[in-house]
Amino acid sequence: MPEARLLVISPYDKSSVADIEKAINAANLGVNPSSDGEVIRISVPALTEERRKELVKDVKKIGENAKVAIRNVRRDSNDELKKQQKDGDITEDDLRSQTEDVQKLTDDSIKQVDELLDEKEKDIMSV
Repeated sequence: MPEARLLVISPYDKSSVADIEKAINAANLGVNPSSDGEVIRISVPALTEERRKELVKDVKKIGENAKVAIRNVRRDSNDELKKQQKDGDITEDDLRSQTEDVQKLTDDSIKQVDELLDEKEKDIMSV
């Protein structure tokens, strides 16, 4: 019977065990897989304070990437709105109104990402 901190991977295709083990090692997850040729066993260590801080740093990096993606969508939307206004499809008032709407959506989305980041950081750092 497996232990609570033991992950057992039993691939259907036994010839892929070595490839799976290499991929786990390459992912740099802080675990060392052991294989008997048919199954891979990974003992998951308890999180140390140092590892928790590394995870928080990774989460913040992911959150920053999400915020950059949100800002890129805002830029693309604003560019499209300006193009429509230049082509005469929308008025200048519509442009201003819709640009403000896009900015509000952007601000709300970034606020939501920040809240999720704070929540996840507290979750990771709690023992």
